[in-house]
Formats: sequence, C-alpha cells, structure tokens
Amino acid sequence: MAAYFIAQYVVNDADGYREYQAGAGPTIQAHGAELVAFDVGAQTIEGTPPGPQTVILKFGSVEAAKAWYNSEEYQAVVGKRLAATEGFAVISQAMNAG
Repeated sequence: MAAYFIAQYVVNDADGYREYQAGAGPTIQAHGAELVAFDVGAQTIEGTPPGPQTVILKFGSVEAAKAWYNSEEYQAVVGKRLAATEGFAVISQAMNAG
C-alpha cells in the first residue's frame, strides 16, 4: 500500500536548504519515490502550521519510505534540512483505517 512522506516547514537558511536539496534529490530518485507536491506557498485553511513550504513524496509502502529516510545516503543530508528549517514531517499510509 502506498505511503507518503509529508513535510511542512519554514525555511530559515536558504543556502543551507539548497545544499540539502542538492543532496536529497538523488536519494529520492534512488529509492523510487515520486515527488507529488513541492509548494513554497501552501495555503493554510485550518490550524497553525510551522510554515508554508510543503513537500509530499509517494513511496510504494511505509517500509520503502522508512528505508529511504533511514538510508545512509539520506541521513548524510537530512541534518542540513533540520538545521535550515523549522517544521515537521510524517509518514502516512494511503488508506489506514486501523
């Protein structure tokens, strides 16, 4: 069942974030993910999000999403995003009513 990595944040360090993007892109492709959305100006209709930037990646399964996130390649660059942004990320299944 498909799973989605969803991150929403505000970028506080544009240069650091560009370094993250350059390193993260190849890891996403290598793990067979699909970039579903990349929006730097998402519109909030409920609640108070950390920022307007939203990224949604689609993986074949939760296991595939976790394998990408925990991979050596991604772990080598994710710190750049964490240092350059403030927000959150989740992995969510396409349909999980249990």
